[in-house]
Amino acid sequence: MNLAFIPSPSTGVIDLGPIPLRGYAFCIIIGVFVAVWFGNKRWIARGGRAGTVADIAVWAVPFGLVGGRLYHVITDYQLYFSDGENWVDAFKIWEGGLGIWGAIALGAVGAWIGCRRRGIPLPAWADALAPGIAFAQAIGRWGNWFNQELYGKPTDLPWALKISEGPNRVAGTYHPTFLYESLWCVGVALLVIWADRRFKLGHGRAFALYVAAYCTGRAWIEYMRVDEAHHVFGLRLNVWTAIIVFVLAVTYIVISAKVRPGREAVVEPAAADSEAKDGEPEAKDGDSEAVADATDVTDDADKESAEQDSADKDDSDKDDAEKDRLEKNGAPEAAKKI
Repeated sequence: MNLAFIPSPSTGVIDLGPIPLRGYAFCIIIGVFVAVWFGNKRWIARGGRAGTVADIAVWAVPFGLVGGRLYHVITDYQLYFSDGENWVDAFKIWEGGLGIWGAIALGAVGAWIGCRRRGIPLPAWADALAPGIAFAQAIGRWGNWFNQELYGKPTDLPWALKISEGPNRVAGTYHPTFLYESLWCVGVALLVIWADRRFKLGHGRAFALYVAAYCTGRAWIEYMRVDEAHHVFGLRLNVWTAIIVFVLAVTYIVISAKVRPGREAVVEPAAADSEAKDGEPEAKDGDSEAVADATDVTDDADKESAEQDSADKDDSDKDDAEKDRLEKNGAPEAAKKI
């Protein structure tokens, strides 16, 4: 008998009055918040504006949720469209069922729309958001814990996950594959952060590294799962997806490094233009000070000139007065000298 194990929650829903707070949805929301928050910090560090990541996420997140749900429903259609199943359940996203492959693919379409509206290169935005997405996945995986789903093979290890009896599941202790993937995603995020600082990854290579690293872990974790899935040549469909996407990500990294080496100098043109304009008033202030100084010098010179003219005039008036006095006294020759 296994005395050490990870317990599962008795329920995945907490009712706050008339409002049900579902653990799965809560984990997804917290994950999105962390991704946007951390992505915003990285975007600002790259020279972008605060808030830009959130503005684009307004497009990316809804597209990602739809894409993730579509991938799940299409690849597990038997859960919703086979005999005895209710197709309306396909819309109950809070009960679990988001495919990361569809979420990233369609989320990228939404991000492209948002980036295009802001005049921002999508690869640069994706690089900034990459580790944040990995952190979001790490948090989101705990939603599967609330729903008691996506666990692995039976085990009696001390960190085994205890599953209670329920629809489509048998009570027992199983490998906590949700935990394995959560920890793996944290490692992926840290890897991308380190590699980006060390090698100055740009033009989408940080995002491609995240994709390749995630696929590596997803392949072996997927192999451990026991939930129903389609198989192709003996492997689960998601294992094949991970292998194919991994190859595409690595190929992109290699080709991109040769075609567009280095990192983007400017990630948000509007921010760069704003900084340039902010620098102009300083130059104008300096010019104004120079003009003011020149004006002061000119005023001083004019003042000195006026004082000199006044002094010369006073001396001339004195000479004329002395000349008149000598002439009156009968000294015309002296008056002429004056």
